[in-house]
Amino acid sequence: MTGVRTLPDIPVDIAAAVAAKRGRTVSFCIPCRNEGSSVGRIVESARRALVDEHRFIDELVVVDDGSVDDTAAVAAAAGARVVPIEEIHRVHGSRRGKGNVLWASLLATSGDIIVWCDGDVSSFSPDWLVRLVTPLLADDDLALVKAMYHRPTPAGGGGRTTELVARPVLSMLAPELAGLAQPLAGEYAARRSVLATIPFACGWGAEVAMLLDVAAAYGPAAIGQVDLGERHHRHQPLTDLSVQAAEVLATVLARTGRSPFTEQLRMASGEIVPLNLAERPPIARLSPLAGR
Repeated sequence: MTGVRTLPDIPVDIAAAVAAKRGRTVSFCIPCRNEGSSVGRIVESARRALVDEHRFIDELVVVDDGSVDDTAAVAAAAGARVVPIEEIHRVHGSRRGKGNVLWASLLATSGDIIVWCDGDVSSFSPDWLVRLVTPLLADDDLALVKAMYHRPTPAGGGGRTTELVARPVLSMLAPELAGLAQPLAGEYAARRSVLATIPFACGWGAEVAMLLDVAAAYGPAAIGQVDLGERHHRHQPLTDLSVQAAEVLATVLARTGRSPFTEQLRMASGEIVPLNLAERPPIARLSPLAGR
């Protein structure tokens, strides 16, 4: 069975990466909600290395998902163009969830290649963006490149939803994707031409839905993964991951034809939590008038 490709670790040469663009543009997007304590460093380091010193990134955008802290002000001061999610909602209607922000970032940017990074990462390096984007510049058969990395246990580990839900269910129902070390990684790059053709799950199932849809349309070998070293970020309490896990599981079940199923999560307390399984349509299908 042909699956995803683990790409070789190539020394980062930013000047060579810039030359490899050959007129293609790259947008760096950070989806944020209350990430004022971390987003500034990400923006500043990416701007300094990949915009000011080398013109590798053509757009640096933070999509602010209704933050109530100083995320927008910090990101703007560090050099990002900040797009409030409300600007997208005014034209296309309101939705909620991380996937909704990812979809909105396509409408807020114009790059031929989009590279994303979560806003809560504390170990970010500009090299990450070069490592994720360069394979797409070099290999036209690649559609999407995901990050793989080590999460140190003494620093809190991480990847609990990945190891307990995402990887097991992919192994069972989509084994061609089982080789992905971090299927839910928030750091990845993809071609706009590919992203424009697929729907976006609005909730926590966004990343796994993207993998399944890209694999279905372009083949699993169109997906690669590159090693970014170690990743550190803020961790959520285990009890807060229940809804995230349920939405990831429900998304895989729906994408692999295992629906219908209940679209809510019954907590041990008896509380009923509705799952966010809404979707945004492929942006290629949007009316040209909608963006005016």
